Amino acid sequence: MGGEDAWFGSLVYLRNSGKRPDSDGPHFLSGSWTYSSCFPSRCTIDNRVTRVAWLNRSTILYAGNDKWCLDPRVVLLSNTQTQYSIEIQNVDVYDEGPYTCSVQTDNHPKTSRVHLIVQVSPKIVEISSDISINEGNNISLTCIATGRPEPTVTWRHISPKAVGFVSEDEYLEIQGITREQSGDYECSASNDVAAPVVRRVKVTVNYPPYISEAKGTGVPVGQKGTLQCEASAVPSAEFQWYKDDKRLVEGKKGVKVENRPFLSKLIFFNVSEHDYGNYTCVASNKLGHTNASIMLFELNEPTSSTLLQEVKTTTLTPWKGPGAVSEVNNGTSRRAGCIWLLPLLVLHLLLKF
Repeated sequence: MGGEDAWFGSLVYLRNSGKRPDSDGPHFLSGSWTYSSCFPSRCTIDNRVTRVAWLNRSTILYAGNDKWCLDPRVVLLSNTQTQYSIEIQNVDVYDEGPYTCSVQTDNHPKTSRVHLIVQVSPKIVEISSDISINEGNNISLTCIATGRPEPTVTWRHISPKAVGFVSEDEYLEIQGITREQSGDYECSASNDVAAPVVRRVKVTVNYPPYISEAKGTGVPVGQKGTLQCEASAVPSAEFQWYKDDKRLVEGKKGVKVENRPFLSKLIFFNVSEHDYGNYTCVASNKLGHTNASIMLFELNEPTSSTLLQEVKTTTLTPWKGPGAVSEVNNGTSRRAGCIWLLPLLVLHLLLKF
């Protein structure tokens, strides 16, 4: 072993009964030991002792220097005029119980007893598997743990909206589960012997599609247009697009359908007059389906003639009233109007492309 001082320095010991022992009899220190550690039991004696022995209940472990038990974990540490010590290596729960140091003096036999308490770190031996369940059903999660002392088991929902522990029991019951209650559930087992043991169970809550966003949009003729349909669902929704009860197929008539897990886009690369109208987005999964109506409407843009007319109206209208400008000033206004008209025409040409 790594030295008796190291052993006693790392453990907490209590006096047997907490009183000063009888000076004529054996006495030793006692305490609690952790599973798989070593239990050194020391019996302090004096030079009047003629015979010594260690017993576990009624079984003799050692008598003097002679080993009576067959367990290789039980070893004799010392047998001197002042101390008689044994050690049990790799302690387990079956070693728990009373140990007796018996001594024979010139006068009469005396004994002293120590009770070994074995502590075991918590261990989760059984836990529910990940589960997938439909919204509205009931679930029961199980987390069985062992240890000495008996561990305390708690369940906690790992979610931004979850606060604190949801259960302090081996079993977690949820009635009428909702989609907000999906996610990871953490089971923790603790008994203060070692750090808590933690394991998780993933709960998936299935529910039918719900369209959260479907807005119409306006697009000028000849421009690119996009209709969007966003739906929440577990499992993820499958999307379909319809116009006048006819399903739109990707790649036909300059239309593209772009699907993601929660979003579908209907893309028009070159909007024409017959593209305008009402479209239906259908989202479906194994639990159901839903739909929404989305309008693609024409958005009028200014023409070059409209822009020219607006500029003419702005620049050529004479000012009436006090301080009216002369013909020279009108000429200047016409030149300024031409200067403003040029960028407007360029902007219109860019929009066409």
